[in-house]
Amino acid sequence: MADFVNLLKLCVGADSVEDLEDWQQSQAHRWPEGRAVHVTRMWPKREAEVLAGGSLYWVIKGEVLARQRILGLERVEGGDGISRCALLLDPQVIRTEAAPRRPFQGWRYLTAEDSPRDLPKSRAQDDALPEDLARALAEIGLR
Repeated sequence: MADFVNLLKLCVGADSVEDLEDWQQSQAHRWPEGRAVHVTRMWPKREAEVLAGGSLYWVIKGEVLARQRILGLERVEGGDGISRCALLLDPQVIRTEAAPRRPFQGWRYLTAEDSPRDLPKSRAQDDALPEDLARALAEIGLR
C-alpha cells in the first residue's frame, strides 16, 4: 500500500492532453520557473499524503488521460480576498491509460491503487479508447 494519495480534477476547457500542454506553456511566464501552477479553492486536508508523492490526475472529456506530479502547495489570495490553494506541479505532463470518470465539482482524492497506470513512452501519442470500450475494459479489470 502506498503512503501517498493523488488528486483527481476535471480539466475544464481542454479537449485533449495537447490542449492542456499548450495552455500551460502559454501561461509559463506567470509561474515560478520549472513549475506549472493550478489554483483551486479548497486546501487538501490530507496535505502530508499528497506531498508524499502524489500527482494531479486530469480528467479530459470524461476520461483520466494524464497526470502531473505535485511538488508543493502554496496559499494564495485572489483579487476577491479569498484564500485559495495553489498546486505547484511538475511541468511534465505524463499520459496515463484512459479511465472513464463522471463529471464532479472541485477535486477528489484518488488512491495510488485506483490510479490509472502511466502509458509507456512508446504509447504516449496513442489515441484514447472509445469511452464504452475503456469502461468495459475497466469493469473487467483490464484498464
